[in-house]
Amino acid sequence: MNFETLEFEVKDNIGILSISRPNALNALNAKVINELGLFFESLDATVQCLILTGSGEKAFVAGADIKEMASIEKNAGEAFAKRGQTVFQLIENSPIPVIAAVNGFALGGGLELAMACDFIIASQNAKFGLPEVSLGLIPGLGGTQRLSRYIGKAKARLMVTTGDIYSAQKAYDWGLVAEVVEAEELKEKCLEMAASITKRSPLAVRLAKKSVTDGFELSQDDGMQLEAQLFGEAFASEDKVEGVNAFIEKRKPNFTGK
Repeated sequence: MNFETLEFEVKDNIGILSISRPNALNALNAKVINELGLFFESLDATVQCLILTGSGEKAFVAGADIKEMASIEKNAGEAFAKRGQTVFQLIENSPIPVIAAVNGFALGGGLELAMACDFIIASQNAKFGLPEVSLGLIPGLGGTQRLSRYIGKAKARLMVTTGDIYSAQKAYDWGLVAEVVEAEELKEKCLEMAASITKRSPLAVRLAKKSVTDGFELSQDDGMQLEAQLFGEAFASEDKVEGVNAFIEKRKPNFTGK
């Protein structure tokens, strides 16, 4: 599938998806969001882990396309938000882990996109914020909801009401970012993490991700039940037999994802 705003490559079962609008600092518009939706709807099982990033060195995604926003009124604004939320939910619910490699600005819709991924690895020059209130707007692609789940209500309210922009170190200190690395090390670090994931049982990785993602929205008791159910599913898999036998026989496992 050919895209106008996305670039995609696969190596050793690791996919790298880049949002490619460098002249607009990779800003989100309707086309980018629609193409992201098409991409995640068609992602096949040959990819065991995905790295999502932005092209160039200045920005992951600098926000929504302000020029496009200028002509949108109430009903169209709500429709844009709902479409973006649906696509970002596709990313969050993807059966494979998605790593956000944040180089430069992750503002507004860019931060909302990064938060829909499984975790964020940031370069030291990355900047994070939800500055929508500076434009007379609010975050609309899940930002007010996911942010509080990442960093708590108080810090989330601070970020969304001031619209201030924060350093990668501050984002790490608050728990928004999993790790901060030198800019020139960002791609290699993400590839290293992705390679670690692809060495594991693809089925077990999917089940583990589902347990964390779905269980987060449940009570602890219900989450425990979900975990036990998925634990049982893992025991019924060929990967479990292979993994256990490989451990006993002191060899590398040959997982098939079944």
